[in-house]
Amino acid sequence: MRLGIDWGGTKIEIIALSNEGEELFRQRVDTPRDDYEGCLEAVRFLVEAAEKATGQTGTLGLGIPGSLSPRTGLVKNANSTWMNGKPLDQDLQRVLGRPVRIQNDANCLAVSEATDGAGAGAHIVHAIIIGTGSGSGIAIDAKAHLGANGIGGEWGAITVPWLKPEEYPGPDSWIGHKGAIDRWCSGTGFQLDYRDRTGTLLKGHEIMALKRSGDVVATAVYEAYVSRLARALAMSANLLDPDVFVLGGGMSNIDELYADLPPAMTPYIFSDTFETPIRKAMHGDSSGVRGAAWLWG
Repeated sequence: MRLGIDWGGTKIEIIALSNEGEELFRQRVDTPRDDYEGCLEAVRFLVEAAEKATGQTGTLGLGIPGSLSPRTGLVKNANSTWMNGKPLDQDLQRVLGRPVRIQNDANCLAVSEATDGAGAGAHIVHAIIIGTGSGSGIAIDAKAHLGANGIGGEWGAITVPWLKPEEYPGPDSWIGHKGAIDRWCSGTGFQLDYRDRTGTLLKGHEIMALKRSGDVVATAVYEAYVSRLARALAMSANLLDPDVFVLGGGMSNIDELYADLPPAMTPYIFSDTFETPIRKAMHGDSSGVRGAAWLWG
């Protein structure tokens, strides 16, 4: 049995998978924000619950919104900032009495979708999270690509390419970079763009309902979002040329994106043809936690 945990900013979720990928158990709890020891205890609770329910002991993989530094072994770049600088793998081994494999949550999404999802069988899968934040992971032959410094796929920190004059220099992201993909290509950025134009903060699905009804401002916000995400994807296409893009996170549920992104990318693609598919994550909200379980695949 494989256990996977998705440690997010608002919830911590566990899944138990059979060796064939069948879901045996799932549970989630609220994340104890700003409480590192409380989060460790939440992981312990979930592991015990899964193993009690299934009557089996499992390997454990963990997806986090950051990564382990190959130099120090400590967590870095996590937007759940209370885990930064912590020896998370060592602390979990102490709490659980077993080794734990830890990956960036976007890498877990990529591994999941490359294993048995929307990118199954593809050589290179670039998986993009467009949710509360925007990050990405790269899977090569269904294995996470970390890079020499553990920052493979960290596109969220990059400024949206081909900035337009009215976009420069762009708003600050949580890491202090202006005009970053994490800020402008996330669901949060989508909502804040609408707020900045109207003074009203709406949820993404509310903005899309207005856009579908013909609202001019909501339509402009959506078109600006498509343009920015398309430019970010085009940069990846020019650099990585993946076999497939897979979108996850709340914004990936906007069906219009899959028709609107390819033509918006075309002017920025350095090729006379571009046929790389852009697909919605097959496992939806489950993909990251499934990918964590597959880290022991």
